[in-house]
Amino acid sequence: MTPRAQKRLALAGMALVIAVFIGANLHLVTAAVQSQPGCVLVEGAAMPARYAC
Repeated sequence: MTPRAQKRLALAGMALVIAVFIGANLHLVTAAVQSQPGCVLVEGAAMPARYAC
């Protein structure tokens, strides 16, 4: 394997790892927001007497 091919393979692997990391974090944020809709600020809504979260 040539050094140029090794460099391309390393960069592609790094890009894949970063993409998976960002995707996993995005999934966790989405799941957290959707699982507790009472914790999301709604404009124009009255403040509750007791917080749900």
